[in-house]
Amino acid sequence: MVVGRFQIMAMLQAARADELGFSLRQAKSWGLNRAIFYAAAKRGFKQGGRKPAGRGKGAKERLVRVGKPFLLGNEMAYRFRRGGRTYFTIGGELQTENDFERSIEARFGNAFSRAWKEALAVVRQYPKEVLLSQTRFFSEVYRPRRDELASRWTEMSEKK
Repeated sequence: MVVGRFQIMAMLQAARADELGFSLRQAKSWGLNRAIFYAAAKRGFKQGGRKPAGRGKGAKERLVRVGKPFLLGNEMAYRFRRGGRTYFTIGGELQTENDFERSIEARFGNAFSRAWKEALAVVRQYPKEVLLSQTRFFSEVYRPRRDELASRWTEMSEKK
């Protein structure tokens, strides 16, 4: 399966969050949240027909917004609690670790573990100031290597 820029953004953002001290579950939520954010920004934030968080089919429990908007450096996102866990949300939908596994990890097949270690190694090359800056992270970490990683990780994921 092809590993595209969306998956690269999610992986590097999750690795960024992991490096900055998030739990793995929250890092995956953050990574998927930011990939969705950047994909929406690229398309001009066109509003879809999504329902507010927790109001769709199968919503069994009420979601509780967690405080003020969350800031990672100068980057903002919203958080909600469900089942005692905190997740990031965009477009009225939570980004859970299961969503990350379905949308991101599945693209890598057996190569996910190697790609994850490489993503962590990439973000660890940068000082905290870069990781805390939305603009610098995008321009210094993601943009210079997105196509190289997409090519290499696609090749890795296609090997049996």
